[in-house]
Amino acid sequence: MQNVLNLLEDDLRGVERQFREDLASDVPLISKVGEYVLASGGKRVRPMMLLLAARLAGYRGQSHIGLASVVEFIHTATLLHDDVVDGASLRRGNASANSIWGNEASVLVGDFLFAKSFSIMVRDGNLKILKALSDATTMMAEGEVLQLVSTCDLDMDEERYIKVVRSKTAVLMAAACQCGGLLAEVDEERELALREVGMELGIAFQFMDDALDYIADQEEFGKARGQDLAEGKMTLPLIKTLRNCRSEERERVAAIIEQDELEEADLGYVIDLIDRYDGITYTRSRAAELVASAKKRLDIFPPSPDRDALCSLADYVVGRRM
Repeated sequence: MQNVLNLLEDDLRGVERQFREDLASDVPLISKVGEYVLASGGKRVRPMMLLLAARLAGYRGQSHIGLASVVEFIHTATLLHDDVVDGASLRRGNASANSIWGNEASVLVGDFLFAKSFSIMVRDGNLKILKALSDATTMMAEGEVLQLVSTCDLDMDEERYIKVVRSKTAVLMAAACQCGGLLAEVDEERELALREVGMELGIAFQFMDDALDYIADQEEFGKARGQDLAEGKMTLPLIKTLRNCRSEERERVAAIIEQDELEEADLGYVIDLIDRYDGITYTRSRAAELVASAKKRLDIFPPSPDRDALCSLADYVVGRRM
């Protein structure tokens, strides 16, 4: 991963500068909240995907800087809204914006970031890129609602869960990679290959989040262990477990999920159950399969340091601990 950061050092510095410029507003609270969230420890995976895809596709202009900033703005807006919906008090180990400034400010600043993103895209004037990112943003909203209506649904299967993940998380990574290709005006085959690379890495990224939620320390991961369970979210480790466990175990999980507050003993029971039925191992295996598939798709491009870097970023997705 350090090699990727070294390769993109100048571009990422430019993206950070662009953040500050695009956050400029006559309303100080917008800049304050936006800068707080943007500076709260994110790895900039989505901007890096776009920057690497553009380089790999042969783009040598400067528009990738602003576009990478737009992608992170869209992602940040969703984080602000997610934390309000989830009632989260932590984000990446820090106090969430809504716990500091309130739900109203978080929602409205998120709205500003969405609006600003589209203002920048329209100004750039590339209709294909505008369509790719507007379609992705629409799908993300649909994914959020789909996840909401699936809360506490023990009948959620892997296929339906992947549909949620594709829409809620992976589609923005897919659009980021696709936009790198659109900037370089690659042919349709390479554009779609880049999109699928982003989609598969996005699903793998979420699968690893699913696993880490049950096994990572709060200090390391940035949120309380078992937060997904506390919020009634059906994620892959639990889905796999419920598919294989005994009926009495399933009934106890159902009772735990329906509680208003998640007790430590109940969390321990579910974690032990997931471990017994290899939920974490299965989730990591599925993530590794997706990463391997994504890397294989990159064979459509000739060997280069940029291709190697994108493969390294793919390996980071499945190997990360936070």
